[in-house]
Amino acid sequence: MLETIALWLFGIGLAFDVLGCIGLVRLPDVYNRAQASTKCVTLGTTMILVATGLFGVGGNWPLFIKSILCAVFLLMTAPVGAHAICRSAYVSGVKLVDVSVEDAFVERARIIEQEHKQRADEIEKDWEEAEREEAEA
Repeated sequence: MLETIALWLFGIGLAFDVLGCIGLVRLPDVYNRAQASTKCVTLGTTMILVATGLFGVGGNWPLFIKSILCAVFLLMTAPVGAHAICRSAYVSGVKLVDVSVEDAFVERARIIEQEHKQRADEIEKDWEEAEREEAEA
């Protein structure tokens, strides 16, 4: 019974991974591709790792523990990484595809850009002040 569940999870995980790979090739911009790849890793690879862990339940407990820990790690890091990549792409000016209906992040991006400029100005002032103090000493 456990083996049958594991095989089903392998199949579902493999299907998600294949669809994610197709999405990486077919989708038009970095934001859609990041969504496809994140779904591929989060759902597909996690299901494959859980299925691998189920095979370890019978007597190979280190296999079970390692695969579940890897699955938890992927569940926590893949969405965060994709969000960081997409946010950086947006703030650096990568445009949405023309068929996008709404750009809901535009106002937040302006605020982030202003914060970055203020922080850069503060760092530049601190740097100049430190150089002045060093030259006086």
